[in-house]
Amino acid sequence: MGDPLVVVAGAGGFIGGHLVAALRAKGRQVRAVDIKPLGEWYQVFDDVENVVADLKLREESRRVCAGAGEVYQLAADMGGMGFIEHHKALCMLSVLTNTHMLMGAVDAGASRFFYSSSACVYAADKQVSADVAPLKESDAYPAMAEDGYGWEKLFSERMCRHFREDFGLPTRMARYHNVYGPHGTWEGGREKAPAAICRKVIHAKHTKDPTIEIWGDGNQTRSFMYIDDCIHGTQAIAKSDILEPINLGSSELVTVNQLVSIVEEIAGIKLKRSYNLSAPKGVNGRNSDNTMIQRELGWEPSIRLRDGMERTYRWIHDEYMRKYGD
Repeated sequence: MGDPLVVVAGAGGFIGGHLVAALRAKGRQVRAVDIKPLGEWYQVFDDVENVVADLKLREESRRVCAGAGEVYQLAADMGGMGFIEHHKALCMLSVLTNTHMLMGAVDAGASRFFYSSSACVYAADKQVSADVAPLKESDAYPAMAEDGYGWEKLFSERMCRHFREDFGLPTRMARYHNVYGPHGTWEGGREKAPAAICRKVIHAKHTKDPTIEIWGDGNQTRSFMYIDDCIHGTQAIAKSDILEPINLGSSELVTVNQLVSIVEEIAGIKLKRSYNLSAPKGVNGRNSDNTMIQRELGWEPSIRLRDGMERTYRWIHDEYMRKYGD
């Protein structure tokens, strides 16, 4: 008997597209699902089953989960800080998708359900300083998640737990910390900081504009995980016996200003920085405590930020020049 069918929801998105690529490279039978028209997917593979469906609808979730042995639920209406701070209701609506995909997986008798949560679940009072202590899994409670998107993620984690307890669906959950890399959003308002900074530096160099706008004062701190490490960690967590949500991120902490400097170095340019203090900037500091995942899975990111940003910059540069180049 062959390997079970794997359903990847959110396959037209950034992380989902890379996950499909990794699964098909292993010879897995994959059903790739997304709400976007196929022409808008970041990666499309002809040798997998590609399905366009609105997973907020229960009947659609049941349809795409039919026959599935494993389900990866990455589908969500989300984006970078500029998007999630101004579209809280849209982000909350992803609860419908998570609910119906869990129900679809139960109906299908799936042997494993993976849910992509987020570091946005962590209590805000743990992230008030740029000199932040790495966030442990236990820091999500007492709960005070990021408004909108963070609460949706935290609620859905609890739902995964109770579907495991009440319906016997084996659920696994990872809290992603700032995933970046090629084949993702780099303009339009949904992009995250690494892609946005790459685009701004590329635009400044192409237009010979010597300035770059930075949201906030640039001293806010973050850790960023390259997509290859994310995909490796995702599959390891999905196969593991870890029942509670677990961090999946890098512990290499940098300021936004330092991230800009890395991209400037890659581009071979130095820009004048303009700080937009009224723009969304998120929490002052956030970093991943990887103690649990190192202990349980021996997992540690393998790609340094400088190396991952160079790969990301080169891809966005080619996309930018294809669209805007002379």
